[in-house]
Amino acid sequence: VQLQASGGGLVQPGGSLRLSCAASGNIFGSKNMAWYRQAPGKQRELVARITSGGRTNYADSVKGRFTISRDNGKNTVYLQMNILKPEDTAVYYCNAELFIGGSWGDYWGQGTQVTVSS
Repeated sequence: VQLQASGGGLVQPGGSLRLSCAASGNIFGSKNMAWYRQAPGKQRELVARITSGGRTNYADSVKGRFTISRDNGKNTVYLQMNILKPEDTAVYYCNAELFIGGSWGDYWGQGTQVTVSS
C-alpha cells in the first residue's frame, strides 16, 4: 500500500495551495482520512479529518481557510488551503484508515513541504 502526497510548494502569504493524497494497492475499504502537519521543532498536529460519510473537523487555526474533501472511488483525499499564513509552513502528511489484506490499518503518506513566505 502506498499513500502518495503531492501539491506542496512555496507560496506567498494570502495565497492558495491544493494538496492531494492518493492511496494505491489492494484496498477494499476506507474509513477516516486526514491531513496532519509538523513544523520544525513542533509536534505533529491534526489539520483536518473527513469520515467515509463526509463529516469533517478542523483544527481551530485553519477553520474557514482550509477545506478537506475526498473521492472514495479514487481513494484520494484533498486539502484546499486558502489565505495561507507563514505559520502554516510545515511538512503535511496524509493519513488513512484502510481495509487491506483482511484487516483495518493506519497508513501514512511520505509528507509534502508547504512553505508560506514572501
